[in-house]
Amino acid sequence: MYTIKQLADLANVSRRTLRYYDQIDLLKPTAVADNNYRYYDQKAILRLQQIRFYQELDFSLDDIRHLLDRSDFNALQSLQTQKAALQQQAERLNRLIQTIDNTILHLEGKLEMDNKDLFAGFDEAKQKAYAEEAERRWDPQLVRQSNQRWNRLSDDQKKAILAEGNQIYTDMVAQLGNPPESQVVQVIVARWHQHTRNFYEPTFAILRGLGQGYASDPAFRATFEAMHPDLPDFLQAAITVYCDKNTKT
Repeated sequence: MYTIKQLADLANVSRRTLRYYDQIDLLKPTAVADNNYRYYDQKAILRLQQIRFYQELDFSLDDIRHLLDRSDFNALQSLQTQKAALQQQAERLNRLIQTIDNTILHLEGKLEMDNKDLFAGFDEAKQKAYAEEAERRWDPQLVRQSNQRWNRLSDDQKKAILAEGNQIYTDMVAQLGNPPESQVVQVIVARWHQHTRNFYEPTFAILRGLGQGYASDPAFRATFEAMHPDLPDFLQAAITVYCDKNTKT
């Protein structure tokens, strides 16, 4: 049996986190002594491992609890599924790292790249994630609507939409020397706004939140910084101007 401190040290989480997991019925201690000390057995340790893996896959704590508490939950099958998902993430990240390395060589004049190669590794799943992040923040039902809308498209339509998105970000990088409120930049933001409609119908509050996510969310920021270090903040500034302008009219 592990004490809460021992388990916290083992799993690299805080004791406060484990107490919170107990409070929301995500991870209950195996036993609680008369002095209120919590103790965890091997089954609890394996459950915590499952929680950590699902967190790596961006599941919410509420979703994780529902998954782990299902009567048909199978830990072995879950680990196999998690392994496959993490392998896909690793492959995508390796492609992005290769794109970064190639771009560095390109900027140093050691490798010739066309604009399409600059976006190698930005796959369909990541493109959809930009939209779904805003949806999760504002209205979970939009996630289902977005998925339904996307799944009705043909492969050619999906490729065209993704190419359109890549072109928008390429055009935005080219405008980094201009102020975010300039007409040419705002025209690109308007194209970006229209582009998001391929996934769902966004409100200006959602657009504003998505722009904030581009700059503040570590995963999004890293993605856009791979295109240009100044792009995340520039996108947020340009999107904020666009939303302010359109909500005042």
